[in-house]
Amino acid sequence: MIIEKVAGNISETNNRAPHVEYVKLESEQLLKRVQRVTTDHGREIGIRLGKNKELSDGDILHIDEKNMIVVSVHKDDVLVIRPKNIREMGDIAHQLGNRHVPAQFEGEEMLVQYDYLIEELLENEGVDYSREERKVPEPFRYIGHSHDD
Repeated sequence: MIIEKVAGNISETNNRAPHVEYVKLESEQLLKRVQRVTTDHGREIGIRLGKNKELSDGDILHIDEKNMIVVSVHKDDVLVIRPKNIREMGDIAHQLGNRHVPAQFEGEEMLVQYDYLIEELLENEGVDYSREERKVPEPFRYIGHSHDD
């Protein structure tokens, strides 16, 4: 089976099949437009999405009256940073930006992928944080940049 477009997201539909298979992916795999995956029931599937299309947790790859195949993203090992105030947020964001560390925000929290050097930085700066396993809303993206210009 080759999937060329997503049929919706399980969080946005009431249309459910009686049997659900899951394709379990790491968050960075969501960025791949072309890949071969296997469901938790052993069915092999090819995914070939159009340009600028990405997968998300809960995406429905296939649905019919008996079965649906849904993307399930593994939790990421992240540092959840909880700055005390805007000054501390600015300081830590500046330091992480200088290291080109991609971040995401959920409410008042900043999420970055776990790295022992970042954890050490947070400890040394006295910034409140915890190390957690979380499903992130989107994959962490490294944006190419050079200081050579």
